[in-house]
Amino acid sequence: MSTAGFNSQNGTGTGQTYANGPSQNPVALQQPPGVIYGMNHQPAYNPMQAKALAPPDPALYPSGPFQPIPPVSSYQPSPQLSSYPSAPGQPLLSRPQIGGHPSHTPPQSASPSPGPRLPPAQATPPPPAVTSASYYSNPPQPMAPAWQYNAAAAPMGPASSMNTPPRGPAANLVNPAASLAALSPPPSVAYSSAPPPHMSHSTAHCSGPGVPPTSIHGYTQPGTGPPPMNPLAPNTYQPNRPAYGPPPTGPPPTVKPTPPPPGPPITSGTPPPPKADAQCWGAVNSALSHTEPDTQEGDIECPGDVTGNGPQAPNSYNNVDNRMAGAAQPGPPGRHLGHYPSLPPGYQNTSAPPAPSSLHPAIQAATQPYTQRPQPYQQQPGGPGPAQLSPSMAAMSLQSSTPEALRVVNLLQERNLLPPNPVPAPTPCLTQDLQKLNCSPEVFRCTLTSIPQTQSLLSKAKLPLGLLLHPFKDLSQLPVVTSSTIVRCRSCRTYINPFVTFLDQRRWKCNLCYRVNDVPEEFMYNPVSRSYGEPHKRPEVQNATIEFIAPSEYMLRPPQPAVYLFVLDVSHNAVETGYLSVFCQSLLDNINALPGDSRTKVGFITFDSTIHFYNLQEGLSQPQMLIVSDIEDIFLPTPDSLLVNLNESKELVQDLLKSLPNLFEKTMETQSALGSALQAAFKLLSPTGGRMSVFQTQLPNLGVGALQSREDPNQRASAKDVQHLSPATDFYKKLALDCSGQQVAVDLFLLSAQYCDLASLGCISRYSAGSVYYYPSYHHQHNPAQVERFQRDLKRYLTRKIGFEAVMRIRCTKGLSIHTFHGNFFVRSTDLLSLPNVNPDAGFAVQMSIEENLDDMQVVSFQAALLYTSSKGERRIRVHTMCLPVVNSLSDVFAGADVQAITGLLACMGVDRSVTSSLRDTRDAMTNAAIDSLTSYRQSVLTIQQPGLLAPACLRLFPLYILALLKQKAFRTGTSTRLDDRVFAMFQLKYQPLAFAMLMIHPALYRVDDLTDEGALNINERTIPQPRILQLSVEKLSREGAFLMDAGLVMYLWIGRNCHPNFLSQVLGVQSYAAVPENLYLLPELDTAESQRTRAFVSWLRDQRPFFPSLHIIRDESQLKPHFMQNMIEDRTESALSYYEFLLHLQQQISK
Repeated sequence: MSTAGFNSQNGTGTGQTYANGPSQNPVALQQPPGVIYGMNHQPAYNPMQAKALAPPDPALYPSGPFQPIPPVSSYQPSPQLSSYPSAPGQPLLSRPQIGGHPSHTPPQSASPSPGPRLPPAQATPPPPAVTSASYYSNPPQPMAPAWQYNAAAAPMGPASSMNTPPRGPAANLVNPAASLAALSPPPSVAYSSAPPPHMSHSTAHCSGPGVPPTSIHGYTQPGTGPPPMNPLAPNTYQPNRPAYGPPPTGPPPTVKPTPPPPGPPITSGTPPPPKADAQCWGAVNSALSHTEPDTQEGDIECPGDVTGNGPQAPNSYNNVDNRMAGAAQPGPPGRHLGHYPSLPPGYQNTSAPPAPSSLHPAIQAATQPYTQRPQPYQQQPGGPGPAQLSPSMAAMSLQSSTPEALRVVNLLQERNLLPPNPVPAPTPCLTQDLQKLNCSPEVFRCTLTSIPQTQSLLSKAKLPLGLLLHPFKDLSQLPVVTSSTIVRCRSCRTYINPFVTFLDQRRWKCNLCYRVNDVPEEFMYNPVSRSYGEPHKRPEVQNATIEFIAPSEYMLRPPQPAVYLFVLDVSHNAVETGYLSVFCQSLLDNINALPGDSRTKVGFITFDSTIHFYNLQEGLSQPQMLIVSDIEDIFLPTPDSLLVNLNESKELVQDLLKSLPNLFEKTMETQSALGSALQAAFKLLSPTGGRMSVFQTQLPNLGVGALQSREDPNQRASAKDVQHLSPATDFYKKLALDCSGQQVAVDLFLLSAQYCDLASLGCISRYSAGSVYYYPSYHHQHNPAQVERFQRDLKRYLTRKIGFEAVMRIRCTKGLSIHTFHGNFFVRSTDLLSLPNVNPDAGFAVQMSIEENLDDMQVVSFQAALLYTSSKGERRIRVHTMCLPVVNSLSDVFAGADVQAITGLLACMGVDRSVTSSLRDTRDAMTNAAIDSLTSYRQSVLTIQQPGLLAPACLRLFPLYILALLKQKAFRTGTSTRLDDRVFAMFQLKYQPLAFAMLMIHPALYRVDDLTDEGALNINERTIPQPRILQLSVEKLSREGAFLMDAGLVMYLWIGRNCHPNFLSQVLGVQSYAAVPENLYLLPELDTAESQRTRAFVSWLRDQRPFFPSLHIIRDESQLKPHFMQNMIEDRTESALSYYEFLLHLQQQISK
């Protein structure tokens, strides 16, 4: 199979946009040779797309004194006022623009235009040329909708249903005839970007029949009628509207229904999406666009493995960072160390500008650490509206009602922006009913929790739009449904979910394409309440994450057994590291915990310059080794006895594991024929599929797939850019694609002190949905910390749940499209990810664009579905559904920005950019991402221009995270980063779920020499202290203290030279600083309160992640101290500026 790749996801960059639903034309299976690793797809909107080329400037982040840097962003959208519509029933007060005449920019037309899509004409002069590195290009205008909407609303079902009350209560049911215009108007206002004076303004999506459409800016289109006087604010939660529970008793409201369009009544066909004339902004049955029909039968897609299908428990989640925000315990004030640099002049005693809150911003940041609750954007009733105030008073009133997410922060003045506790995910601005049902952000997360209505609005915000998924996450409780009928939309194949609408007991409307579907008879019975006639109370409609046990039509073949094949390097170098005995002992200890059933199979292959197979067939007295020396034409000596049933041959397997370390103890064979061993393993696993675990300790140098060293330390020190980030050969990628086609995933364990070309070897795992584990400088005697990490990782790897022959599809509302995927997988068709194995530690990310305007929608939905075979042989489907609001103003888009999700997606995009372009280009583009978004905020959202570097509160950490990315091992420059270390860091950024990737980007620093029980957590009768998270600067260190840095894969405990003797004796068991051992990696178990607190805190941090971070206890003289100091993001390093210098650089570029 010569499928080097199908499309841009696998390295071709064909330029096709991923549509929603399967491609009608199969994608070509051939790929030009020499395709490099990366996803250089160029969609309609790609934040990583290069700007016009410009001559390279001298190093963007010099190690010398700070120098002005040439401009990197010239995007200059015209300033736009931010204003607020008046309260219902009051005329809108047109505020005069401050400092200049209004810019009368005509509204953008939504009509399609032939030929290339060009940006609209503007009154402002064209922007000058810019540098080549930016996430944002000049985006084309969005395509017009495929159909035109009439002003009158279409009925939501047959006309008869309009006047017939539904039978039985319905939790998700909204009476389609009830007009919210008849309800009491809300005493609140929505904030949005304001039009220039003298132009009428409409704020409501929910315009009734006859109301003309409005543009995205809220301007009335030329030639249309006036807007309604009492609009329903689209972003306002209506406190007086009826709940989505059972309908009121008695006759239905006497509201005249909207007459149906001429023609036959609509039954179960696909009606045109209705205008939202009778629904509030958060209604479940808001108007969503159609999704392309899914023509594939037996559609394959969905997530996870759950043991047993016991009672359907309500959905709950393991919070990765669910530290209760107890009273933060600030440590004693640290003294500045003599040799540590202090802050730049003028930055130490700066004060923050006055904020709308009565608290000082620094105090407010400490007491309200970045908790972005659902912002109703409401003005309190009873007070005068803006229309009753003078313009200046109105401006003050509006300023004071700005939500916390949009509070203006001057980054140059507010020093303590880092919250004392982990940053939570922002909450979408949905009604409480919808938000209560929404998917957990630990599983499904969007970079923007408020989706822009148009692509042009998204492009104006200069923020990337994408999703981050952790689809197979370990969940403490998961509803599992066994049913012969899985209810799905007949048009777009969406699984029924909490955000669909029940028109009555017998019909439901899809929330992605609005197809009206019949409710199957079996779905009328609720297995939880054991009642009939309440389909809206079924677990499928009450849980955004749910798992189905799939019927036979979801199986292309009988479910495969769990098959595990171990491929082990036994060359002299491998034996020297001592990993073989650790592996064999770990597998012996956990052999009974391998996921599987009575059909589970195992096999072993070892290799050096030859390939060794092991006959473990039942009946043999001992394992039989079979050696194949012809590595050029590999074959299986006894194909039927190399993969054996684990239960039947367990004793032989145990005998082999006990003898294997001694078998090659005296070997002097130095060569490694890894490529041939992989080919043999592929032949062995092809008939069944399964998991291949490969252990390698050196550069493969014999036979197919042989590699040569490409790393030159001298070149690493002198070159301006990093070379050899792409694979040296496509052998491993092609083999991975062959493995993927046969449902084989390859996991690579690399244990080496030498360069192994991970950029080439890693392809075997990346394209087969495997994992990469890397243990640099592994040695069983010289590096005990790595040995412990290897043991812990191996135990988790062998015993965690696993899904076989899996596929995943992500669906979204019509108008949105997915164009780039990130993670370890192979894209089988335009939107179907092939995952031969899926594990609970894998994360994925996707980039999206807005292809059609979302004019008639108040919410959009996303659904990820993972179909897999459990280790017990069950075919299962795990479905996650997320609902987000649609907004039409730039301020709303910024208010919903998720700064950590944005950072995680930019990291994935940066990895691809580094491979396909250059590391220097990626670093420039990352910097421009911060410049462009803050420029857009300053020019288009802020009404009053103020000096300083201004950001909304929700993005106040964005420049810090961008700087952290520039200093991350994957993207930093300088002489200290080995090539394999850099490539592994890139793999981790694309593979790890967001919560773990963020620790690798911006580590957490704690003071631990003064831990107390105040504000501690109590988990399983353990008391877990909760120290404050400190800024990553030596300014926060103190020679009198001890500080723990959690950097994801590694932890450092730094002991100050003058650390209190009580901590040294009670926690470390030594009497003085000089007595702290050089290579201490374990905290001794002492019977003291201080020791128990410290060990409990470190164990709690470790328990929250699937991998095991090693702990290094270091002093000032330790060799690892430079690694600790390199993670001090806010201080100057060899590769980037200090945080304050970086802020000055951003301000300089934004003010140009």
